[in-house]
Amino acid sequence: MDYNQIARDIIKNVGGQENILSAMHCATRLRLRLKDYDKVDENKLSDVDQVKGVFLANDQYQIILGSGTVNMVTDEVLKETGLGASSTKGDDEKSNAKKGNWLSRAVKVLSDIFVPIIPAIVAGGLLMGLNNVLTASGLFFPGRSLIDEIPAFAGLASFINLCANAPFTFLPVLIGFSATKKFGGNPYLGAAMGMIMVHPDLLNAYALSSAAEIPTWNWFGMEVQAIGYQGTVLPVLAVSWILANIEKQLHKVTPSWLDNLTTPLISILVTSVLTFVVVGPVMRTAGDWIAYGLSWLYSTLGFIGGAIFGLLYAPITITGMHHSFTAIETQLIAAADTTGGSFIFPIASMNNVAQGAAVLAVLFTTRNERMKSLCSASGISALLGITEPAMFGVTLKLKYPFYAAIIGSACGSAWIAGTHTLALAMGAAGLPGFISIAPQSWGNFFIGIAISMTVSFLLTVYFMKKHPEGEEDKGEGKGLNALFGKKKNKKAEAIPAPVKEEKKPDVAQITIEKEDLAAPFDGTVKPIAQCADPVFASKAMGDGIVIEPENDLLTSPVDGEVMMIFPTRHAIGLKADNGAEILIHIGMDTVSLEGKPFEVLVEAGQKIKAGQPLIRVDFDEIRKAGLSTQTPVIITNAKSFDRVKEGKVKAGDVIVKVKD
Repeated sequence: MDYNQIARDIIKNVGGQENILSAMHCATRLRLRLKDYDKVDENKLSDVDQVKGVFLANDQYQIILGSGTVNMVTDEVLKETGLGASSTKGDDEKSNAKKGNWLSRAVKVLSDIFVPIIPAIVAGGLLMGLNNVLTASGLFFPGRSLIDEIPAFAGLASFINLCANAPFTFLPVLIGFSATKKFGGNPYLGAAMGMIMVHPDLLNAYALSSAAEIPTWNWFGMEVQAIGYQGTVLPVLAVSWILANIEKQLHKVTPSWLDNLTTPLISILVTSVLTFVVVGPVMRTAGDWIAYGLSWLYSTLGFIGGAIFGLLYAPITITGMHHSFTAIETQLIAAADTTGGSFIFPIASMNNVAQGAAVLAVLFTTRNERMKSLCSASGISALLGITEPAMFGVTLKLKYPFYAAIIGSACGSAWIAGTHTLALAMGAAGLPGFISIAPQSWGNFFIGIAISMTVSFLLTVYFMKKHPEGEEDKGEGKGLNALFGKKKNKKAEAIPAPVKEEKKPDVAQITIEKEDLAAPFDGTVKPIAQCADPVFASKAMGDGIVIEPENDLLTSPVDGEVMMIFPTRHAIGLKADNGAEILIHIGMDTVSLEGKPFEVLVEAGQKIKAGQPLIRVDFDEIRKAGLSTQTPVIITNAKSFDRVKEGKVKAGDVIVKVKD
């Protein structure tokens, strides 16, 4: 394999070496920062030997090459361009990055703020759905609710309602912490500002419309309204940005001996004044207008608006812009008394089940056994609300099922919009999503689900029969380019590491059978299709498992040899005595941490035994960087295997048996 030629082809098709600002790689992808992303010839780049897929994310052009190959190609790219690893041409990289893609950068900011707090919002939303089941009139008994018929449930319903409302009532605290951290300020000051905005001495925002009199403060003759910001989004985002910037400026000008005393004081006081005098009222009004405006538009356009949104939802998801919907949806749900709820969640549910149905149709029509295996897992996952494995692993790869899925989503969404089916909470956008829907709309929600799945399934069957060339061997692209072009199906070759002198292990190892693969961490084991990274989840790099680690020591899952250790120490390649080639990738996007959280305890070429320590990991540092700790364990050379244990495991437990 000519790695230099591959590198030169890549450089040529991304606009030449003068267009490349920096180059680095993770376990599977070459990551390029470019001056002008419009110069990329995506179709030609996708046809370069060993390229498995290309996409733009986080201001990086990511080229999927595969384990081992990516190391060699990146080395050649660095040689050809004259760049050092992770180096850049000059100091203008940031300014160049800021000249375009403002929308994607804004979406990323919103995503980084809201993703950490989504579990709290989802928990509150699901509890709200459960409370709706207990209190909805006519759901179980004509004209009466469950607690009317069985009063013993009343106390439980009241408690559940308290738990459900808490994340929304104190939403500014959650957003204040996350947003201030993202904007570079002290997150605890952000949380304190959130607490100020929902202090019980203020008029509760939910009681504003029914208040007989609005309390005010008199500041030297100026009347300032004392209104809380429960359930708001835009005001606290703006306040967090102001707080972070005031704090950063004060750090620059305040003497160190005064900094810890005066900076927090001045930051909080100035930001609080601005919040209640200017920022809060303006942004509250803007947020209300956006929520009401979207609801009006959705209601006015009816089924046509729903169909358009449903048709576009999957392409929006591919670009990552769907993360920005969280802020809008939270505002819609928080103002449910006036907006009626969120239309985004039910349409997301239509999209997800349509993707799942398309994948199940492929399962029944394809003759490719590997594709069948992928479809069975990713199809069910999509029906339950997780579509990345289905989209990136199946529908985009085969192209026509993707078309079928978005048409199915449009049909189901048209029904949802026409019947004004709205969500009162966030949750799993798929078959379980009914619990987040107003109980009186459950029937319409399930009809929409049935329409989406039926149209998607039947169209996929039709397309697969009419276009059998849509099978995997003719469509290996990833991302939006998969919709418009084909590329060759190629396999990456394993790259041997230099053989070094064997070292004796420094701790006692475990004894396993030759075909066994043991858990490398204590933690929770899941199928690889449930990995947060769509490339791993799609099994493009091979099948395997993903583990949520609960301790800090990565141990060898097999008897064998260390094939390679990545320069940033976030991933390691092993070759087992049974012939399986294994990639262990610690965390998601941890290549950006430049090796800081990782202490490598072995070296390339070293013989190892199962249970032997390989890498010590500082997971706290990974979490502080806002990255996932999920660790995929991939068999990269297509060895078939059986999973023998999932769920909670201890390091050393046998989780996989590799077949010959």
